[in-house]
Amino acid sequence: MLERLFKLRDHGTNTRTELLAGITTFLTMSYIIFVNPQILSTTGMDRGAVFAATCLAAAIGSLMMAFVANYPIGMAPGMGLNAFFAFTVVAGLGFTWQQALGAVFISGLIFILLTVTGVRAWLIAGIAPSLRSAIAAGIGLFLAIIALSSAGIVVASPATLVTLGDLHKPEALLAIAGFFIIAVLDALKVRGAILLGILIVTVLSMVVGINQFQGILSTPPSLAPTFLQLDILGALHAGFLHVVLVFVLVEVFDATGTLMGVAKRAGLLAEGKNRIGRALFADSTAITAGSLLGTSSTTAYIESASGVQAGGRTGLTALVVGLLFLAALFISPLAGSVPAYATAPALLYVAGLMMRELIDIKWDDVTEAIPAALTALAMPFTYSIATGLAFGFISYVVLKACSGRVREIHPAAWLIAILFVIRFTFTAGG
Repeated sequence: MLERLFKLRDHGTNTRTELLAGITTFLTMSYIIFVNPQILSTTGMDRGAVFAATCLAAAIGSLMMAFVANYPIGMAPGMGLNAFFAFTVVAGLGFTWQQALGAVFISGLIFILLTVTGVRAWLIAGIAPSLRSAIAAGIGLFLAIIALSSAGIVVASPATLVTLGDLHKPEALLAIAGFFIIAVLDALKVRGAILLGILIVTVLSMVVGINQFQGILSTPPSLAPTFLQLDILGALHAGFLHVVLVFVLVEVFDATGTLMGVAKRAGLLAEGKNRIGRALFADSTAITAGSLLGTSSTTAYIESASGVQAGGRTGLTALVVGLLFLAALFISPLAGSVPAYATAPALLYVAGLMMRELIDIKWDDVTEAIPAALTALAMPFTYSIATGLAFGFISYVVLKACSGRVREIHPAAWLIAILFVIRFTFTAGG
């Protein structure tokens, strides 16, 4: 049956290899079941419900990737967009988490429409590669400042805005130790390095007496506090236009880049194996499903490359990932025991990995480099991914137009820049 469903022989693989690849991918991305509830619960969302929604959204997304696209790619709520959801949309702009979920739902529907109509390809083609790289790097910087502040390593200062925190506090010391544990384990090619780092810091915090053990196994927490709680009508408010725009742009770039990268590594872009369109449809559908359950945007995970490296070539790998996320529903007490300073090292390490995108920016071209730099720098300094995107697209259009290179500006870039100008015209900040 598995052979018929996933065409294992056609892809040069077997059941055992796919099972090992699925386990490998799960270990490298399962940190999200600890990190996502930690981030989204800052909005007032029930942490247990978010944990359940995270596991279910990851399972549904991965299963869709398995059966719709037959790709060895795991899915889960995305890093960066969960931070945008919590710290920009809710904490910064003052919208409710229910409205934010509504915006995620709408963005998912738009993503589906863009995919089935082919507009997604037009949009991707219209954005300069330098800006795309800067968006990823900027989100990394945004995650970094969140990680450093949640660990108490960087704190607010009335004199200098931010300053170094008290490094004698056990929380800060454990976060620093966790970061080096993750980095060293990853350098040694240990599978699940990020997950192990989170768990080691959690155990250490219990040993030194600043955290309490809440157990490991239990029945899954209730999904009721977040299930179908999205406020779609509230998200249709005019002030939400740029929020939805940011969700859509990041979802499109992130999903396309990840899927193309992992599929290329797996040799799945050759004629007869290229199912990127189906994969993007699965991705966009998972976004809407996740919003109904009660979590931020679900997306394909670049960590899936670890499973591909282990030999994963078909949707059976993704099927294993999905089933393991369903099994993870029963470890909610362990997830509840993980403190913020244990997930902070994971955020900081992921942020560091995202900075590698800076190498692809055309630094010798001012009209490419300056918009890219503004994009990346504005995200952490304004605590907003949306503002970073706005600065980048507006400056890109202005510099290209004023330097006599109007023809290099794709209509999609014009459209996005104009939408952001309109947003700044009618809103004071955020």
